[in-house]
Formats: sequence, C-alpha cells, structure tokens
Amino acid sequence: MPSGEGIQPDMENGAGTMSMLSKVQTGTVHRPPRLLIYGTHGIGKTSLAAGAPDPILVQTEEGADEIGIPRFPLAQSFEDMMEALSEVAYEPHDFKTCIIDSMDWAERLVWDYTCKQNAWNDIGQPGYGQGYTAALNNWYEVLGLINAIRDRGMSVVMLAHAEVKHFDDPTTDGYDRYQPALHKGASAKVQEAADAVLFMNWKIVTDEKKEGYGRKITKGMGNGARQLFTEERPAALAKNRFGMPYRIDLPNGAESMWPTMASHIPFFNAQ
Repeated sequence: MPSGEGIQPDMENGAGTMSMLSKVQTGTVHRPPRLLIYGTHGIGKTSLAAGAPDPILVQTEEGADEIGIPRFPLAQSFEDMMEALSEVAYEPHDFKTCIIDSMDWAERLVWDYTCKQNAWNDIGQPGYGQGYTAALNNWYEVLGLINAIRDRGMSVVMLAHAEVKHFDDPTTDGYDRYQPALHKGASAKVQEAADAVLFMNWKIVTDEKKEGYGRKITKGMGNGARQLFTEERPAALAKNRFGMPYRIDLPNGAESMWPTMASHIPFFNAQ
C-alpha cells in the first residue's frame, strides 16, 4: 500500500486515536430481556407473562380477556399487529413490558400478508419453500420493531405454543423433541433474536407397577405443578444468556410465577 493511504487517524479525538477505539465499552450492562416462552396448550404462558412489570399485550390470538391486563384489540391482520408494535416502540406511554401472544398466530398474519404481496392463494403455492423464504422478509420487520421496543428500555415477552417434531441429530440417532410451533426458518430467526428461549411444561413423575407374568408398567402422572426449562436437552429446545438454572420449579399461584422466573434474570434484579 502506498505511503499515506489507508485508514487515517481521527484527529478530532487526538493524534493517532482511532474513532472506533474511542467507542469501546467496558463493564456489564443488563439490558431489558427479549424472552421467548413456549409450552403446551393451557399451561399458563399468558398468566406467567402477565406478572411482568406494567405489561401491554399485543394480541394475535384470543384468550386473554380473562386475565385483564392492558391490551390492544385482537390483531386481524399483519398491519394491525405492526401498528400496535410500532406504537409501543415509538409513542409516549408508561408500559414497561410488551407481550406478544402468540408468535405462532402472528406467523399466520405474516403468511397472509406475504401471500397478499405476491398474489398467492397460500404460502405453499410457489413450491420448494419459496413462500416461507419470502415470509422471512416480513418477519425481519417484526423483529426490527421488537428490537426497537427493547431499545426504548422495555422487556419483550414472546409467547408460543409447543409442538413435537422429529430431530435428526447428526451425532446420534434421531429423536422427538418439543420446539416452538413455528416454521423452521422463522423459528430460527426468532430464537436468534431472543436472549432466552424457555420451555414451560407440567412436572411429570412416573410410577412403576407390576402386573402379571412379571411385566412392569410405567405410567406418567402429574400434580398440576409447572416447570420452566432454560437449557437445551434432547427433550426440548431452550437457551439463555443469563446463567439461569437448567430447571425452575414454578409456584402454583399465577401471581408468583413471574417473580420466581425473573429472580434469575439480572435486569430485573438490578431494578
């Protein structure tokens, strides 16, 4: 490279000081979390999220009327959902947590909008997964607003239903596991955007009983207790960036579930 060419010093910050070096950050910053909480039907995901500080609910499916927290009208279209998220991100208000219930119903709005953009009858019409790939462009818009909400100092709780899918593990035999009920492309992007992916399930205990001819029968039983799983295991997808314990036993009372979970997230402990 000829002498004098290339990156030049930022003289405004002092001779020889690079402009990016002046922006280097140190220390730990606990930003509001973006949580993806998924679980089996009727387990209490919305009740858990409703315990968050000063929540506002963006509804993409019905079922939150009995909980009673502040909420937008049910989003009937992608435009409805985006308008609600945009107002949470940019309009003046005093809410501290945005809840999206649910992401899998939001996906239906994304698909409908993508089909409208492309004059398709359904998301599978183009074939070869092209419809789902096109839908990702609209998912990026959704995730952009979720990040804008977090950037204004609010936590974001994304709720989703669970489904059981077969996973072909390249290191061993394949197996079934729980995962968010989203198309694989969207699921990957939502999980990447989340600071924690938490799987909520019933606590199950097994009871082994002897039957005739030396046979043993193992039966699963539950007592209504709930658990939250924070790290990936063969049974379920999960992750977290907060050093949370692998399993959190949630109390039965809805009002106590959020504080129990939040006690393991640094941002809420620093409040």
